[in-house]
Amino acid sequence: MATVSASQNPVSEVKRVVGYARVSTEEQKLGLQLDALQRYGCVRVYEDRGASGSLRVRPGLDQCLSELCCGDVLVVWRLDRLGRSLQHLLEIVTDLQARGVGLVSLTENIDTTSASGRLIFSVFGALAEYERSMIQERVQAGIAAAKERGVVMGRRPALNPTRLRLVKKLIADGETPATVARMLKVGRATIYRALKQSA
Repeated sequence: MATVSASQNPVSEVKRVVGYARVSTEEQKLGLQLDALQRYGCVRVYEDRGASGSLRVRPGLDQCLSELCCGDVLVVWRLDRLGRSLQHLLEIVTDLQARGVGLVSLTENIDTTSASGRLIFSVFGALAEYERSMIQERVQAGIAAAKERGVVMGRRPALNPTRLRLVKKLIADGETPATVARMLKVGRATIYRALKQSA
């Protein structure tokens, strides 16, 4: 594991160096992360225990991010402790950079206050954009293929042919569209739209 000691700290003239540590379950221990963060020289460490990386709300991380100020540096043991996905990680880093806050990952030996660290994250950003584009292309290709097979896209109509015939019969028998809508548990707009489309 590539860790950086406090004496090797490449950050100079910073306000505070703070850490963030997370484990996914209560049974897991934070000791390894905490030791590395303390060796680096963190003056405070925010923690989340039993918090899966996929969770949107993590109290320790939320408090940490809200209290960081321009000139501070956030240190994590590994990048996957911070972001729940590459996109989420990039969002956090972008926000930190906009606020003048640096990010250091000990295991990956990344420091966004350095030119090489910023370059790495610019590459990550390009890869994330590429991934989004590929997903969008796959979705569009899948929709096109489904349409070619005759698959009807979108929601199923609220009124199938049998129910539509019932609607027409009830209307012909003198029931109002509002009454028919209540009987079939659909909106009045659905009744009007179905009648208009079948006219």
